[in-house]
Amino acid sequence: MSTKDSILSKLRGNVRETYDKPDLSFDKLVYPDPVASFIKTATTAAGASVIEMRDGDDINAIIRSAYPNAKTVSSNVKGIIADRNPDDVKTPQELDGTDVSVVEGTVACAENACIWVPQTMKERAVCFICEYLVIIVDRKNIVCNMHEAYSRVEFPEYGFGTFISGPSKTADIEQSLVYGAQSFCGVTIILR
Repeated sequence: MSTKDSILSKLRGNVRETYDKPDLSFDKLVYPDPVASFIKTATTAAGASVIEMRDGDDINAIIRSAYPNAKTVSSNVKGIIADRNPDDVKTPQELDGTDVSVVEGTVACAENACIWVPQTMKERAVCFICEYLVIIVDRKNIVCNMHEAYSRVEFPEYGFGTFISGPSKTADIEQSLVYGAQSFCGVTIILR
């Protein structure tokens, strides 16, 4: 028996009261236009910026125009011109000083503007060490609610992923809303 199994066995042996799992057969939140609802929630509640691409738009030009003063862009997303690749660094510390990181989301949720960003890069620090984060997501991958989103969550080879909805923020300090307290200061979502 492994240590994990031993610990779980002891925990199960000391459970005094059990509860049935909740019934999830209720009607889930559904939007008539999930894309429009996602954009509204992302720009209001989540505090992100949303850019909708049109046919013929150059994604690199969009990123550079959104962040014209960025000196260092980090990404391993195919087709993105970047100064650093998180797959080529030896340690996550080498990504320190990244102005803009560009990552790809696989599913977005209109209910709360969360985007599932799986770790498709060697160093996941690229998602959090930057000043600004750009998340590229395909509009056909926008779902209405988290029940749908979780059903589409997949873990790539690195076995990690996270839902991201907007910039890091806190109001703990003197009850003032501060952006970038724990991580990136801003998020731009590019819808293809």
